[in-house]
Amino acid sequence: MNKRILITGASGCIGHYITERLIQNTNHELFLIVRNINKLGFDIHARSGIHVLQADLREIDQFTELFQTINIAILAATSWGGKPEVDQVNIDSTLKILNALNLNTCSQVLYFSTASVLDRDNQLLKEAGEIGTDYIQSKYNCLHQILQIAEDLPPLRVLYPTLVFGGDNNKPVSHLSSGIPEVTKWINLIRWFKAEGSFHFIHGADIAQVVEALINQPTNFENIEYLVLGNKPITLNEAIENVCTYYNKRIYFRFNLSPWLINFFIVLFRVQMADWDRFCLTYRHFTYQNIVHPERLNQRGYYPLLTDILK
Repeated sequence: MNKRILITGASGCIGHYITERLIQNTNHELFLIVRNINKLGFDIHARSGIHVLQADLREIDQFTELFQTINIAILAATSWGGKPEVDQVNIDSTLKILNALNLNTCSQVLYFSTASVLDRDNQLLKEAGEIGTDYIQSKYNCLHQILQIAEDLPPLRVLYPTLVFGGDNNKPVSHLSSGIPEVTKWINLIRWFKAEGSFHFIHGADIAQVVEALINQPTNFENIEYLVLGNKPITLNEAIENVCTYYNKRIYFRFNLSPWLINFFIVLFRVQMADWDRFCLTYRHFTYQNIVHPERLNQRGYYPLLTDILK
């Protein structure tokens, strides 16, 4: 049965992968709220049932009647920084849409937060709310407000993407992927060092796979389900080794960048760092429990390994 699906953030990296997949693999009726239609890299005339609503997310009151007819809402829009816009988009607009959905019509909401607001036990990380970037604090505060009204909302799946790769000729490049050229430029220096740390990552194409699977999956939970999106954890040293192998850079030996040595360099070179950046240097292991990726949903992922990303 075809559904009416609302997608915010369709012009972003993750939004592009999700929207393109739903256009190609389903006949669902899609309603895309975008600020700049010229940023859409997919064909909005590829089939019938694709509706582009050009509007700023801070001006969505005009769509209240439409929201009442939506069966599934995918809220992937985000502002990356700069107050007051970051709060207006990431908090106020999100809450407006959630409150406008019809409980009898909307079967589920997929809301994109960020894994940066979680600790290693998948609990809210207080430092994210206290010293996080504007973006991270807005996601942290939005989640707090959602929890207060959860009983009055349609079934809600909160998605926490870990580090996101993505982008190609017709899709915007993610913040992480945009940094790859800088890493490769310094690989001849980086390969001489090792440091403690670990993380998860996931590609936009694999996020789209997960989203499509969730759309077709019943919501057998009370109020809220929490899903951290990412592949198996990889250590920082393994990541460096993978990059070196891909670029045929041999590693002979490595100096250990211990915390005291890193702090020494920070002081020596008078590096200016925000409180959140200092916290990340100390925290080091950004890993989580019960990670969700395509294989967990009996699908084959496109980019399960870092070498797949580099290729």
